[in-house]
Amino acid sequence: MELAAAAAAASRGLYVAPGAIALRGKWGRLGAYPRKDCDRTEKSGTAVAISGDSSRRMESLVSNVSRGGVEMALVERRGSVVVKVLPGRPAPLGATACEGGVNFAIYSGSATAAALCLFTLADLKANNVTELIPLDPVVNKTGNTWHVFLQGEFQDMLYGYKFDGKFSPEEGHYFDYSRVVLDPYAKAIIGREAYGVLGLSGSCWPQMAGMIPLLGNKFDWEGDLPLRYPQKDLVIYEMHVRGFTNHDSSKTDCPGTYAGAIEKLDHLTELGVNCIELMPCQEFNELEYFSDNSVLGENKLNFWGYSTINYFSPMIRYSSTGISNCGRDAINEFKMFVREAHKRGIEVLLDVVFNHTAEGNENGPILSFRGIDSNTYYMLAPKGEFYNYSGCGNTFNCNHPVVRQFIVDCLRYWVIEMHVDGFRFDLASIMTRSSSLWDPINVYGNSIDLITTGSPLGNPPLIDMISNDPVLNGVKLIAEAWDAGGLYQVGSFPHWGIWSEWNGQEGGRKPWHSINFVCAHDGFTLADLVTYNNKYNLSNGEDNRDGENHNLSWNCGEEGEFASITVRRLRRRQMRNFFVCLLVSQGVPMIFMGDEYGHTKGGNNNTYCHDNYINYFRWDKKEEAASDFYRFCRLMTNFRRECESLGLDNFPTAERLQWHGHQPRMPDWSETSRFIAFSMTDKVKGEIYVAFNANHQPVIVTLPERPGYRWDPLVDTSKAVPYDFLSNDLPDRASAIQQCAHFLNSNLYPMLSYSSVILILRPDV
Repeated sequence: MELAAAAAAASRGLYVAPGAIALRGKWGRLGAYPRKDCDRTEKSGTAVAISGDSSRRMESLVSNVSRGGVEMALVERRGSVVVKVLPGRPAPLGATACEGGVNFAIYSGSATAAALCLFTLADLKANNVTELIPLDPVVNKTGNTWHVFLQGEFQDMLYGYKFDGKFSPEEGHYFDYSRVVLDPYAKAIIGREAYGVLGLSGSCWPQMAGMIPLLGNKFDWEGDLPLRYPQKDLVIYEMHVRGFTNHDSSKTDCPGTYAGAIEKLDHLTELGVNCIELMPCQEFNELEYFSDNSVLGENKLNFWGYSTINYFSPMIRYSSTGISNCGRDAINEFKMFVREAHKRGIEVLLDVVFNHTAEGNENGPILSFRGIDSNTYYMLAPKGEFYNYSGCGNTFNCNHPVVRQFIVDCLRYWVIEMHVDGFRFDLASIMTRSSSLWDPINVYGNSIDLITTGSPLGNPPLIDMISNDPVLNGVKLIAEAWDAGGLYQVGSFPHWGIWSEWNGQEGGRKPWHSINFVCAHDGFTLADLVTYNNKYNLSNGEDNRDGENHNLSWNCGEEGEFASITVRRLRRRQMRNFFVCLLVSQGVPMIFMGDEYGHTKGGNNNTYCHDNYINYFRWDKKEEAASDFYRFCRLMTNFRRECESLGLDNFPTAERLQWHGHQPRMPDWSETSRFIAFSMTDKVKGEIYVAFNANHQPVIVTLPERPGYRWDPLVDTSKAVPYDFLSNDLPDRASAIQQCAHFLNSNLYPMLSYSSVILILRPDV
């Protein structure tokens, strides 16, 4: 029998050691050996491998650990490369490079069978699995974690998994052994090579696989360390990596990439920005919405990227290197972006989307989480329906113990390995909702009142974990404190004293807990805010149904870009007014990319699907505005950073803050008032006076009396360029001040309608 088995194995291209018995199991052919004594180490245990096609020669080797008195091993030899398959360890999750090989571990609480799939890049493109390695549930499973260790070299190899089990959507199960799914912990996802380009056979969703990490693949950080700016000192810039440099006018060597953005970082230094908030840079599929847009004669894409496929992988097609070196070069390019930003004194925050994934509802694709354990990763109703608090088809089951640990692991990775400085959490209120199969005893240790799926929690376990995690201590945490299910927590998001929110505060919190902004990626740009009363989203291909209808905008008297000179002047003044208001407010200001030169999207307030000039930063327009609005923004941003009083750790009291109306210390807080002013003592500037006249009529204001001092104008948005900001390098600055000296000598200042001013207190010498 032994000889017959050996002969049969040899005829199929297998080499069986003398004395071994060739066995055929459910998954393939195994070699069995007598037991040997050994230490139970990572390199010991049952070794199993599936044979490839008959042309491949397989060599069996003896493993070191017994199972029931019999050892099993089958090791593939590809030329000079030998891959030995061993039991592996259940932690850490993901693919981990170790001495001599790689450990693979993945969670699935409901799968009945699992297999590791290996790919060459050529086989991945051809949708063929290069090697299938079945996992024995007795040897390769600990608890609900499947694991295996492969000894060998994996320089050009990729991986994924197959899971078997119920395919029963009504029970929340979507196991399909015919599909290869992505490891949620994969550090780079390889699929299509170029941004916006279809895969082979015109597929928007070709097979994807994860990069197998290599030991010793180090990046030179050149001594980079976290900047750790106090949050009160930040000036944030919301940036889209591709949109920042993809316009021809950027003239970068690698437009639309991390490398291209590096070439333009000095622009942000000049602008006075010290923190970048990157719109989603975790792997997503820009072809998710791929369809013909007959309005513009091009295809719709998922340009913004709020539909994550994998949370550990940087967006590979944002890299100038693409999928070269199985994505390792793309990881290093992202790291280079962070390193070079830090060299310029700029922190980097990531906009992360843990509220939903790209798998959509029950009709969506099976890419990763759904095919691994849908019941764990998604909020599901009793009959398997997907809760949709995100408005995007599914809701990530954030407060499930496995999922919240996954999220914390992911955040840690981006902080430790990628050196990012913090995170902005999209639709963060979902992270406060109770999970499916919520078990209060499991979470709190004692029974409490029943909590239904999706209910807001006062002390969400995930937010608790993030807030108290020792690795994440000190990183910036910013919540978009609402979701599409109607949960609105602005000012009341569970914060542990460290979370900030997009425009929100409550009693007992600090000014820097509020991220202030006039415009962001969704909604009108600053220029469009003063140009359009209505949205113009026809170019999105949805008959203008999409996007917000309540925009709080004013066109200054005429709709659209083509307007009279008077209206255009008023618009320029209003843009300056908004910018002044943003920069003098307590809290953390955030500027949206392009607003510093007056970028327009033609009245489109929902440009999620446009990979074109609508969303691209126009470097030519920035140059045109260099001595106009861009100059004003640059000077205003740097002025804020110079002022100690405009970024306070605590809210100012009456000891340093005074409110004024047309007369000092007489503010008018009535509903009909259109004027407000304040003065603030400043340790650097001495004292500043700021006033806003939102009335359609001019006014002459009386300034606070300061014996022995005078008020010098610095900013007046009603003035023509360059007198809107009287910087010290302005050649005729003294003459400009002299023109209003007769007012200032009487402690007065004239303000035109719809204007704002800043004055600085100087010694009267």
